[in-house]
Amino acid sequence: MPRRNLIGRVYEYFLGKFAIAEGKGKGEYYTPKSIVNLIAELIEPYDGKIYDPCCGSGGMFVQSMKFVKAHHGNMKNVSVYGQENTNTTFKLARMNLAIRGISADIRQGDTFHNDHHPDLKADYIMANPPFNQKDWRDANQLTSDPRWSGYDVPPTSNANYGWILNILSKLSTRGVAGFLLANGALSADGTELAIRRKLIENDKVEAIIILPRNMFYSTDISVTLWILNNNKKARVETKNGEEVHYRDREGEVLFIDLRQVGEPFEKKYIQFSPEQIRDIADTYHHWQRAGYEQTYHNEPEYCYSATRQEIEQKGYSLVPSKYIEFLNRDEQIDFDAKMRELQTDLRDLLKQEGESTKDLKDLFDKLGYKI
Repeated sequence: MPRRNLIGRVYEYFLGKFAIAEGKGKGEYYTPKSIVNLIAELIEPYDGKIYDPCCGSGGMFVQSMKFVKAHHGNMKNVSVYGQENTNTTFKLARMNLAIRGISADIRQGDTFHNDHHPDLKADYIMANPPFNQKDWRDANQLTSDPRWSGYDVPPTSNANYGWILNILSKLSTRGVAGFLLANGALSADGTELAIRRKLIENDKVEAIIILPRNMFYSTDISVTLWILNNNKKARVETKNGEEVHYRDREGEVLFIDLRQVGEPFEKKYIQFSPEQIRDIADTYHHWQRAGYEQTYHNEPEYCYSATRQEIEQKGYSLVPSKYIEFLNRDEQIDFDAKMRELQTDLRDLLKQEGESTKDLKDLFDKLGYKI
């Protein structure tokens, strides 16, 4: 193994270990490796511009380059752009990329109030923004920001939709983005509902993937992976020297529920195995390319392709469980057998209680006390 690769792997190892040790205190700068791997396999950043508006320690960029290398692509065809607000984390990112020989234009500063890449149009965006960030702007700030053009101004109380619109504004005409948000963004009301409705009507949302709990070191909540795509039309695209045929997915959104997927990691965490990542990515790509030597089928408790009309009927909610079929497990229970089992258990408990009461009464009798 080349020395640079070895140093990079050691650095990545200690970043992960430090994030686990710090947990809710400092772990927010680090996105677990298996989630980053999944995003890369889904959006396939073979060539072009890659951007992360809140790049943390730079893990998204590192994995993008690993993806290109693993698929025998040319890393020279990829250019990297990013921004990170926290100075210490910004330095971690620069070192993480430098020791791997990855050239990148990463700037330090608040992405909302000091956007260092205002004119950027990226082909791929990978991001893990702060969840439910409050008071991210004052009421009179950023009210006419071009990043919200065509949409309502995101509310001051929560930055989730500010991040969504920032990401959307940075996508090229063929751009695709994979990013993480707290689940509340799927069904939030008010201004967020108005923005979400417009995103769906404008055909920007391609897939919503709900992740298991306990994947993150800074929180134990279940979060959602969003995929936005600026081009859901039928087309033929060259990826890594091969032609890929995409079907027309306009007016459709793919929902995937991964809450029962994953394997134990570091005792109290969950991660995706390489095989699971491959299966999830296959589901997504087969849906995109169905009819071109690929097949896709809705699967109960796993995935569902919803039409815009179905989403409208659900009040523009993007909660996967509103669309994916979940089996009625009650119908599979033999209630008579279950009740007989409970009856037997209850009879045994009452018998044991009677015996215990008698033993206790005998003990008090021996001590000269009547009860």
